[in-house]
Amino acid sequence: MIYSGFETILDTGGGSFGYVDGFVAAVPNANRHAYLDHAKEAADAFKRLGATRLVENWGVDVADGMVTDFKKAVAAKDDETVVFSWVEWPDKATRDAGMSAMQDDPAFRDMQMPFDGSRMIFGGFTPILDTDQQKEA
Repeated sequence: MIYSGFETILDTGGGSFGYVDGFVAAVPNANRHAYLDHAKEAADAFKRLGATRLVENWGVDVADGMVTDFKKAVAAKDDETVVFSWVEWPDKATRDAGMSAMQDDPAFRDMQMPFDGSRMIFGGFTPILDTDQQKEA
C-alpha cells in the first residue's frame, strides 16, 4: 500500500460516476501555478467530452516508502512535488469515446504540459464502493 496526503487544488464538482481515470505525476515546484492553469484547461476539455468531474491534488505529506512510494513511481526529483488527480465519467463507454475524441482535439493535443508527461502514471478504474451513493458495485 502507498499512503500519502494531498491538498486539493482544483475540484470541478461532483455527482455519481461509473468510471474513473487516475493520474500521478511529478511537477516542478516552480510550476505549481502553471500546472493549475493547465489542469483548468484540461478540465474544460474533459468535461466538454463527457466527464462529470476532475480533481487535482498537490502532495503535502508524501512519505518515502521502504519498497515503493508515489515519488519512486514517477521518479520525482528533489525540486518536484507529486500530484494525484482523477477524472470521473458516467461510464466506461463515455470515457472511451471522450478519450478517443481528445486524441483528435488540437486544443488538447497541442497543450503544453508543465511537467514531464513521460513519468506520469495513469489507469482506469471501475468503482467498487462509493460512500456518497451508499452503494457497492
